[in-house]
Amino acid sequence: MTPATRRRAAALVAAVVSVGMGLGIHLLAPDTAASDVAGDLLYPLLVYALVVLVGPRLPAVAVSAVTLGWCVAVEAFQVTGLPAEWAAAFPPVVLVFGTVFDPRDIAVYAVAAIGAGLVDAFTRPRREDWG
Repeated sequence: MTPATRRRAAALVAAVVSVGMGLGIHLLAPDTAASDVAGDLLYPLLVYALVVLVGPRLPAVAVSAVTLGWCVAVEAFQVTGLPAEWAAAFPPVVLVFGTVFDPRDIAVYAVAAIGAGLVDAFTRPRREDWG
């Protein structure tokens, strides 16, 4: 198995686990600041995994940057009020776009995106192993 294939497989597992945990928190945990932060930590981990699935040879710093960019863009989009309107019409939209802008979310996204990048960078094979 090539390093790119191994990285994709790990990303797929991470994506499935992130979605499962996120849905579990969303559906089963009481709506508290702790459950909100937990969901906010899982969202960039899912995005990170999806970016790796698309580009398994991308360096961790690039994947972290794309992840953080996406998460900040989605959070900023909440200022328009459209995600809240969409979620009122179709509740599952809240799982992707959220509803209300919260600056704390951006800090949590940054921590998760950088943390995922560090774990990825320190667990990846060296560049010369990619063949």
